[in-house]
Amino acid sequence: MKAADFFTLPRSLAPFLAAFQPDAPPWEWLKQISAALAARRMDPSLKPLPPGTQVEGWVYVHPSVKIPPTATLIGPAWIGANTEIRPGAFIRGNVIVGEGCVLGNSCEFKNCLLMDGVQAPHFNYVGDSILGNGVHLGAGAILSNFRLDQQPIVLRLPDLTVETGLRKFGAILGDRAEVGCNAVLQPGTLLGPRALVMPAMAFGGWLPPATIAKVRQSVTTIPRRD
Repeated sequence: MKAADFFTLPRSLAPFLAAFQPDAPPWEWLKQISAALAARRMDPSLKPLPPGTQVEGWVYVHPSVKIPPTATLIGPAWIGANTEIRPGAFIRGNVIVGEGCVLGNSCEFKNCLLMDGVQAPHFNYVGDSILGNGVHLGAGAILSNFRLDQQPIVLRLPDLTVETGLRKFGAILGDRAEVGCNAVLQPGTLLGPRALVMPAMAFGGWLPPATIAKVRQSVTTIPRRD
């Protein structure tokens, strides 16, 4: 299983091409985010930001980015062209964002790579995760990144088990994957391209491309009382 099975790094993120090899396992990309950002620190740092925007550390924001005065940006971070940052967004370090994304109101992003066209518009948590091109998170969708027992994340794939060595690992979402409203992805979840997790469910493990994870519903008829 390699990164190229999930996504292709877009042109907008060409400055980071050397850090993210398509033949590497996608979870290995998480370990490269910090180093990739460190290599770009000589680039221009900031566009003029609205009064009240809190910025700490090195942050690159493309001049076309829409940004409100109530967002918080903690570097290192790179925000690509035509991205929209909405009120209350919290960018918490080691974040790379491609072109045309939405970082929504009251959403938090930490140690993550978002490719072009990612939409995380409402009340999402995206930590230690990689989101492919065109990924969409429904309102309240959470990418959980830390086991309750605090043990390293183990991937149980169809044909093998992988010890990642990572204590924090959220999710890998392939191109155009979708996560429904108020769904929770458990630590170490992998969604193939165009995979879909239905709303209001907890899902973990591996979901193959172009498949749907959903909760089985049972309906009980209430007897009539005449």
